[in-house]
Amino acid sequence: MSLLVEAIITLAKNKVDFVVIGGMAIRSHGSSYVTQDLDVCYSREKTNLVKLAKALAPLDPRPRNFLDELPFVWDESTLRNATNFTLRTSFGDIDLLGKVKGVGTYLDAVNDCVVIEVGGYKVNILSIDGLIRAKTEAGREKDVPGLKELYALKQAFSDED
Repeated sequence: MSLLVEAIITLAKNKVDFVVIGGMAIRSHGSSYVTQDLDVCYSREKTNLVKLAKALAPLDPRPRNFLDELPFVWDESTLRNATNFTLRTSFGDIDLLGKVKGVGTYLDAVNDCVVIEVGGYKVNILSIDGLIRAKTEAGREKDVPGLKELYALKQAFSDED
């Protein structure tokens, strides 16, 4: 099991409200898409920020491209004072997004997701249509291969109906 999957299980085990988006979500829909990080859209509710801070604390999260010798405090207050985080952790890179282009906030994402089981936990994964909107809205060249796979998956699933 990959460390990024372990990170998903860690979040689920700690009852964090989140939706997996990005490459891990694309893979969860059956794609062979390769990703090097975990992207999640998370609830900004105060109780969830506390759970999220506690869940990730053992993974020693630090902002990517942040000098190691600079102090960084990971807690609920840090989460409250910003919305999006690109973190380096002992499990790999994790991006926390309070709002996602083309999707919206956690409440929008959770209403456009599918639920799968990961390590015995129910985990919310952004829908194929939601991923297409997010990747299209981001407008990044690096998302083109993932978008092609998402459209192929959408077609394959519609052919099954």
